[in-house]
Amino acid sequence: MLNDIEVFVKVVECGSFTDAAERLAVSKSVVSKYVTRLESVLNARLLNRTTRRLSLTEVGRAFYERSAQSLREIDDAVQDVSRMSGNPAGLLKLNTPMSFGILHVAPHLPEFMQRYPEITVEMNLDDRKVDIIEPGFDVSIRIADLPDASFVARRLGPCRHHIVASADYIDREGRPSVPKDLAKHNVLTYQHQASRAEWHFQSLQGDVSSVSVGGRLQVNNSLALRAAVLGGLGVARMPSFAIASDIRDGRLIQLLPGYNTLELSIYAIYPERRHLSPKARVFVDFMASKITDNPNWELG
Repeated sequence: MLNDIEVFVKVVECGSFTDAAERLAVSKSVVSKYVTRLESVLNARLLNRTTRRLSLTEVGRAFYERSAQSLREIDDAVQDVSRMSGNPAGLLKLNTPMSFGILHVAPHLPEFMQRYPEITVEMNLDDRKVDIIEPGFDVSIRIADLPDASFVARRLGPCRHHIVASADYIDREGRPSVPKDLAKHNVLTYQHQASRAEWHFQSLQGDVSSVSVGGRLQVNNSLALRAAVLGGLGVARMPSFAIASDIRDGRLIQLLPGYNTLELSIYAIYPERRHLSPKARVFVDFMASKITDNPNWELG
């Protein structure tokens, strides 16, 4: 029954059969078959299914809580063995921002998994600030000003931002020379930043200023924002990990270079209630070696 229970727990964590099937890399019908078989063996309905939503029955909720805890204990037992053997092993559950994960985590996974062949990886890409404990993530990479105090965090490197636009946009609308000029421009914003409607600047002489900005597009993903800026739609404040190569190659033009703007940090975080497992520790060390205080995307 263990496979059936694992699939059931995944369905609950994902909130749907479809999402669980994608995470498990199987078809939706296979996921449904496993859950139905589990309900048949238990002689109890665990999930209420409708065309619009999925919910736990009272029995299902109790079974989920016990099962999820038991699966965590099994994983802990695997980690105890790997600690004693000195070989990192087991399933590593990662959560990363979507754009950063696509650009700067996924490309390194082949090297990481070749180096640690007994580790399997489940990677969740999500720009929202997800709860790291409930879905059972081992490590979450977050880009923030300060890490959440309820977690243990290790800073991996900086996340600097630049104000950019395409040459076509600048030819059409003009080039801002001071921050207050941005109020006249179509400013494209990233939804998950608390400061998206008011940008702060510091000149090289130390003078601080801020300007209210707004425009015709808000998006929740940096790669989508980059595509809009490259298309000449407007001005954006973008993380260097997404657009440094565009600046170098002339596809985007850096605006207001005499002013510093938003700088965040890239953190690896994990729950404080658990010791860092060998599989998580080697991953955090690996990513720290790839990012550093001088990230390779900014070189040159």
